[in-house]
Amino acid sequence: MFDIGFSELLVIGVVALIVIGPQKLPRVARTAGHLLGRLQRYVADVKADINREIELEELRKMRDSMHQAASEMQKAASDVQSSVDSELAKTADELNKAVAGAPPPEAPAAEAPKQEPKQA
Repeated sequence: MFDIGFSELLVIGVVALIVIGPQKLPRVARTAGHLLGRLQRYVADVKADINREIELEELRKMRDSMHQAASEMQKAASDVQSSVDSELAKTADELNKAVAGAPPPEAPAAEAPKQEPKQA
């Protein structure tokens, strides 16, 4: 985050020792450490929340595209089904008209083969 070298930390420590005093410095340092830890955890939580929101948004976009693709497929399938049904109905009508307009089939004369009586 910040580029602080050892010499800069040493100067900050000496100034803190002079300003705060040797008796209160360990308690102030401990408190500052706790606050810094909380700040780091808070920043990590915020980053995690942002990443989750980004992933959630990506999943929503993917879900929406899948729903759109599924509805397009369903529409295409229903279009094909309706065209097949209409073609089937046309063919059935034409077949019914052809059967209705055709002359009735004549029954073939069934001739039994003549058998000669057997002589014994």
